[in-house]
Parts: sequence; structure tokens; C-alpha cells
Amino acid sequence: MALGSPKVSIFGAAGFPRKVSTIAIAIGGLASFFVFGLLLRLSYPIGSSVSGVFYGNAAPEQVEVPPLSLTNHTVKGLYTGSDVSVSDQNLTSHSSDDAAVVVSENVPPPPGFESDKKPLVDGREDRDEKKIDVGSGEGETDVSKGGDTSSVVSASSRDDDSKTAPAEPECDLYQGSWFYDPEGPVYTNNTCPVLTQMQNCQGNGRPDKGYENWRWKPSQCDLPRFDAKKFLELMRGKTLAFIGDSVARNQMESMLCLLWQVETPVNRGSRKMQRWLFKSSSVMIARIWSSWLVHQFNEKFDYAPEGVTKLKLDLPDERIIEALPKFDVVVLSSGHWFAKQSVYVLNDEIVGGQLWWPDKSKPMKVNNVDAFGISVETILKAMATHPNYTGLTIVRTWSPDHYEGGAWNTGGSCTGKEEPVLPGKLVKNGFTEIMHEKQATGFNRAVEGVADSSKRKLKLMDITEAFGYRHDGHPGPYRSPDPNKITKRGPDGRPPPQDCLHWCMPGPVDTWNEMVLELIRRDVEGSKTSS
Repeated sequence: MALGSPKVSIFGAAGFPRKVSTIAIAIGGLASFFVFGLLLRLSYPIGSSVSGVFYGNAAPEQVEVPPLSLTNHTVKGLYTGSDVSVSDQNLTSHSSDDAAVVVSENVPPPPGFESDKKPLVDGREDRDEKKIDVGSGEGETDVSKGGDTSSVVSASSRDDDSKTAPAEPECDLYQGSWFYDPEGPVYTNNTCPVLTQMQNCQGNGRPDKGYENWRWKPSQCDLPRFDAKKFLELMRGKTLAFIGDSVARNQMESMLCLLWQVETPVNRGSRKMQRWLFKSSSVMIARIWSSWLVHQFNEKFDYAPEGVTKLKLDLPDERIIEALPKFDVVVLSSGHWFAKQSVYVLNDEIVGGQLWWPDKSKPMKVNNVDAFGISVETILKAMATHPNYTGLTIVRTWSPDHYEGGAWNTGGSCTGKEEPVLPGKLVKNGFTEIMHEKQATGFNRAVEGVADSSKRKLKLMDITEAFGYRHDGHPGPYRSPDPNKITKRGPDGRPPPQDCLHWCMPGPVDTWNEMVLELIRRDVEGSKTSS
């Protein structure tokens, strides 16, 4: 047998002495082939993220998945997607039915809107595990339950660091989706002694509690969970004031509940102003009641009789202006009181009214939604030009109600809503849309009318679109601890009395204060950069 036979391995001992050059060429060819293949793999990977996993420069969870496109509607053009049912005729407050109602003839706010009572707490139940992602904006957002991790944002796919990492300054906080967080809220109805009883849904016997677990996820960043210690440090020696109606009270109590988990404050309030002091950091949380944010009076004016509330739309509420120098951050809440009876005065002339207009043959110059927009512009300009106030002013946009099927007093209801509205199922509320538009217009006009140095201190916290999905977050019929209260529809199908305007606590309203904290953080960091 020839030692050079091709049937003999090149690694065979017998062939080694005679075919060294052949062996070298073969080994060199194999090496060249391996190098060529490696270069080809690096130059044309299956995907950059997958390549990173293989070569150790990326984590497995970074494998790229095509993102869901969410349309940005921050100030105008909300709900323009084809997946949203539109009822252009629906311009009634506190209603989502299809009845055509003139804007200026809205029903008044529901009972409890003027309440400032603060009873305490009651029991609480265990939560069920589930996971759904609900998007805000156009497009089909994935919905997942159980082990499905394909949703855009879900509790299982979120990095643990997202709960503490700050959101990027350029990120739009108001476009995103709701996701179910099994960790639940920061506080419970048993760990916060300042809850208004009407918003203490668990204490009032609401049987479900999944609504407490839904958290907001902006599309382009993370909104951290509320960090009470961080808030108190950022606000050290400063005062945050909530100014406005009972929804402002709802948000103020949420803030107190969140902070109460790390420190018990001292009550320093009076009849004019609620004030709570956190001694460790000298942080004050305050609240001033102001229904319309502009000057109001009851005396006779022109042909408007005594006893009917008159609003001077071009004059700010003097109580706000007087207290303003004491504040460093102000959160404004208003709008819903423009459904109440009132007379509108502009340039010392009666220009319109709500639920009051004696001469039906004479058209009004200003209706209630126009009056709302004017009031926003008035108070913001007054604050931005105040000589002794240089603080951060946050306008929290219109808080949507969810009286479906009618107004609060005509069969409107949010009973039985246990999860956010799914994508493509949101029905536009015409009154909510137009009130949000007028509020944004008033804000923009105020910004345009003040000095550049004041512009950056005016912020629009645009929560309206995102919270349109949260019909599950209201007390509904669970407004009191009365064991005999009616919580189901009657034999005629009519729902029981309920509150679909304010928010359960804990619940969606806590997200507002996560946003407030983020806006304060951005303002503080922006001030350091500019200085």
C-alpha cells in the first residue's frame, strides 16, 4: 500500500515524514476557510442584537422587536385615529352617550363635587395576578394575559431599574400605555389617614381591586414609581400647592398618601388653606380651594341679580395671587365648575352665562367652554407676571369623567368597570374634547404672552388622553361605607347613584403625582444647567 494513498489520513503517522508540504497546505486551507467564515459572520449578522447576544456584548432581552407606533397628540388633535369611535354630537358634560346637547346647557357637577370631608379608612382584599397592556393613541396595542410576553409594555418585560431610573428630559410623558404591575400601589387605604371617604373605594366595599395595579408607561422612556424620599429632597425647604376644585383635593390627598409612607406630617392648616409640614425636609404641601381660578362675586351686577355667581373672566382669584409668593410649585386644577350656574363678565360687561341667560333672543358672546379657556389664560398670565413669584406652574389638563350612557343624573354609569378601556374601544366624549382644547388654547396664549424667562416655568401636564382609558378608576357606586347602599342596577335597568368623576385612592390619580415629581426633577436639573 502506498503511503501517499489519499485513503490515509493526513494526520496519520505513516504519511507524516513524506508529505509535510501537503499537510501544511491542507491545514492552511482549513484555517483560511475558518477565518473567512468568521469575517462573513461579523459583517452580515442575522441581527445586531442577536449578534450581541452571541458575542457577549448585549443582553438576551435586547433582541430587537419592531416597536408599536404611537401617534403623538400632546396639545391638539387628540383621538384622531380611525380606531376611535367618534360622536361629534356628544357635547354634554359627564356623559358618553350620543345625545345631541348644546355645550352651554350642560348639567351641573354630580353630588360630592363640592365635598371637602375627610373620613378615614377600612379593609382591603388580595389582588389577582394578570397582565394586560393598554395603549394610548393610534394603532393596535397588543393585549396579553398569563404568560404572553409579546405586549409592548408588560410587567414581566420591564427592567427592574425602570422603577428608579429617571425619565429622559426630552421624553413625552403623556403618550404611552397602561400596564398591569403585580407589585401594586405604594400605599393602601389602611396606610393613609387623610383619604376622603368618597374616594376610599376599598373601605367602601368595592369588591375588585385590580384598578390599583395599572401603571402608566410612556412610549419612549420610563416613568419611575413615586419616590417619596427623592421628592422631599428635591423640594427641601419649599412648598407645593394644589389650587383648584375637588379634583385638586383628590390629587393633593394622593400626594399626602404617597409621602405619608416615609414620614408623618404635621397639620399646619387653617380655614383659608390646608397645609401639611414634613419636618425632616421642611417641605410644605398646601391646598387652596378655587372653583374657577378667577374672581367671583354674588352681588347684583347690571341685569344679573344678587345670588347668582358672577365670574370676572379677566381678573384672577385674588386669594391665589395673595398666597402665591409663599409657593415654589403650583399645580392647577379647574374646569368642571364651568358646568355650574354662573354669569360671565368680561371687560365689565356681561358676555354670557351657564344655566343662566334671561334673554334667549340675544345670543351669548361667551359660552361655558370659551369661558374656561379665558380663565386659564387669565390665571396663568397673572402668575407668570407676578413680581414675587418665580416658581414652577403646572397645569394639569382636564380630568375626564366616565358617565357612560348619560349624565350623572340621567342614567350615566361607570359601574362594573374593572380594567382600562382596550385599544380601539375608546369612545370620544365631545365635551371632554372641547374642554381640553380650550384649556390647551388658553395655556398656549398665556405662554405666548409672557417673557421668555417665564415660559419655561409654565408646564402643561397633559393627562386627558391617557386617562380617557381609565373608566375603571372611579368610585362608581362605592361612595360611602353604608352597608345598605345600592351598588347594582335596578329592575328598570337604571344604575345607582355614583361618582364617575373623582378617582379611587390608591388608583390612577397617583400617576399624576409621579408626573409631578418628574416635572420637578426636570425643572431642578434644568435650573442647575442654566446656572
